[in-house]
Amino acid sequence: MGENSEGEGQHEVRFKYSREVAMRIGIAADHGGFDLKKQVVKDLEAAGHQVEDYGAYEFIADDDYPDFIVPMARAVARGEVKRGIAICGSGVGACVAANKIKGVRAALITDTFSAHQGVEDDDMNVICLGGRVVGHSLVMELIRAFLGANFKNTGRFIRRLDKVRAIKMEEA
Repeated sequence: MGENSEGEGQHEVRFKYSREVAMRIGIAADHGGFDLKKQVVKDLEAAGHQVEDYGAYEFIADDDYPDFIVPMARAVARGEVKRGIAICGSGVGACVAANKIKGVRAALITDTFSAHQGVEDDDMNVICLGGRVVGHSLVMELIRAFLGANFKNTGRFIRRLDKVRAIKMEEA
């Protein structure tokens, strides 16, 4: 943690979101994210979060991500859980499925800036991760940034979110 601005910025991102408030979190994964999900659930529960697991509950190599991701995404949309974590092999399929649910704003995340900025600026409520793409340590950093962030809920951010909601209504 150096004195230069680059080192200070890295320090800020690393610790700024380490004290997220305990919350009720939904998590779901198919076979591609099954092992990672088990680790994440343990870590989140150890940090004091209440975790609702929407499956998969056992490893089945040919299961289908929508069977697990969609029920979790619906729980986020209904407010049964505050945020959601969706994991499949690449994270892409989980993201596509989650975004089909009205009220869900999901994104595939691979860096800490996007993990918190997606919440702050875009009110992202589901983080999508690739179980075959990112390792456990990075995943936990991404999740901490995601859970520790809050939507700015002001002017331009509300205006943009309203425009996105309007698009979904037009397409319905």
